[in-house]
Amino acid sequence: MTPAVEILPDPEALAHRAADWLLGVTKGTVGRFAIALSGGSTPRRLYELMARPPYRESFPWHRVHLFWGDERFVPHSDARSNFRMAQEALLSHVPIEAANVHPIPTEGTTPDNAARAYERTLKSFYGADELDPARPLFDVTLLGLGEDGHTASLFPKTRALTERERWVVAVTEGVAEPRISLTYPPLEASRHVVFLVAGEEKRAIFDRVRRGDPNLPAARLRPTGGVLWLADAAAAGNP
Repeated sequence: MTPAVEILPDPEALAHRAADWLLGVTKGTVGRFAIALSGGSTPRRLYELMARPPYRESFPWHRVHLFWGDERFVPHSDARSNFRMAQEALLSHVPIEAANVHPIPTEGTTPDNAARAYERTLKSFYGADELDPARPLFDVTLLGLGEDGHTASLFPKTRALTERERWVVAVTEGVAEPRISLTYPPLEASRHVVFLVAGEEKRAIFDRVRRGDPNLPAARLRPTGGVLWLADAAAAGNP
């Protein structure tokens, strides 16, 4: 399926478009709605909007389950934690049940054990040990784009890129600190994948991804559902 690309004037317009899209995609759905969240500065503004009217009151928080595509191996209280960012921007402001929030464990464990524990969490939620292409794990997966082409914590030239059996791995090579990341199979098992890209510093790498550069982890993602790229004009190189 050919990815859809929308160019917005600036990061604020991008965040509003993403919030409108996310609210819209829940319409007509019933039962649990699973979202894999992204870290970083670009999605933070989206989360802040979702925590405010009209999105806060309109979103079906009672049936939403939140997961994370990746996490730094730091305590959840650490300023670098993706969980903490989401907690401050979103979770502490919306009526979502604590049992429906599924952070990656990072305390009192090792990176590899944390990855294995989160894989068990995903499989328990999914209700099976094998992914079925006809039954996605997530309804929506939010992703970002690093300046080196990484997405989640799947970095260029790392072993995680070739992992097809494990759903979650510890990433310790090519990074300043250990990270935990979902691998391609669970990231691809989504009805909708949305990339959020903002800033002039992303222009060169966004162009390479759009041209399908196979050396870039973000360009190698092959979801079972649709892909939407939301980028601001600075990242797209538009005047």
